[in-house]
Amino acid sequence: MLLKSFIEYISFEKKYSKHTILAYKNDILEFQNFCLTKFKDNDLSKVNYPQVRSWIVNLVGSGISNRSVNRKVSSIKSFYKFLQKTKVVSENPISKHKALKVSKRIQVPFSQKEIEAVIQQFEVVDFKSLRDKLIIELFYSTGMRRNELIELKVEDIDFSNNTLKVLGKRNKERYIPLLVSIKESLKEYLAQRKEKNSLNEYLFFTEKQKKLYPTLVYRIINEYFSSVSSKVKRSPHILRHSFATHLLNEGADLNSVKELLGHSSLASTQVYTSSSISKLKEVYNKTHPRG
Repeated sequence: MLLKSFIEYISFEKKYSKHTILAYKNDILEFQNFCLTKFKDNDLSKVNYPQVRSWIVNLVGSGISNRSVNRKVSSIKSFYKFLQKTKVVSENPISKHKALKVSKRIQVPFSQKEIEAVIQQFEVVDFKSLRDKLIIELFYSTGMRRNELIELKVEDIDFSNNTLKVLGKRNKERYIPLLVSIKESLKEYLAQRKEKNSLNEYLFFTEKQKKLYPTLVYRIINEYFSSVSSKVKRSPHILRHSFATHLLNEGADLNSVKELLGHSSLASTQVYTSSSISKLKEVYNKTHPRG
């Protein structure tokens, strides 16, 4: 009952995504099973910190990364915050736990040359390749998240105002301006889409006219960029990263980039400024009077 109440809370009140909800549920069930096996008791309302710490030690010993351990612990911490809020427990047994140290992952964005190479070399031979090309263009021109692209509907396009409505995290809506080139690509795609006589409400769909799914979108980006980039990671998020970095390199205001990305705080956006340091140094050395 405790887990069910928590899932309802993060689903309907916090409005977390299905993916996040499933992750929370799996983490809590994993912890509960550990308690049953190790301590012969799966009553989560009676858990203390030594038991939680024992689980963390077990996770670390299993070989998973500190980042993954911290994510699982975060799920448990949120669960107990909810139990404390609803008066099920008087104290959060994990409130004073300090996250494990993790090394900062440096995500290298695609260069403008790499992105232009993909778009210019793109051969549109059928509806699928037209769809793939538009997906890449949208990621780079809007900076939207993978799930935001998957959830796009035809009705979200407003050609009269040149905007695209995006449903972000926690169902927060934002409007992103459409470049002229993207507007034309969308019109061409919609014309061919109409010929498919699809009843699908989503803008993009599979060859079987089903809703796109995350791994397919990842494969699309990875496949096309593997021919022009030797980067280890070639994903939708790297295109989002590239969008933000290239805007900042060209002098875009940090607050504006924040709004375009749909971030709730500047702290989230500032991670992209690290990739702009080399550009800043170049501008600084060229323009400073004593450079």
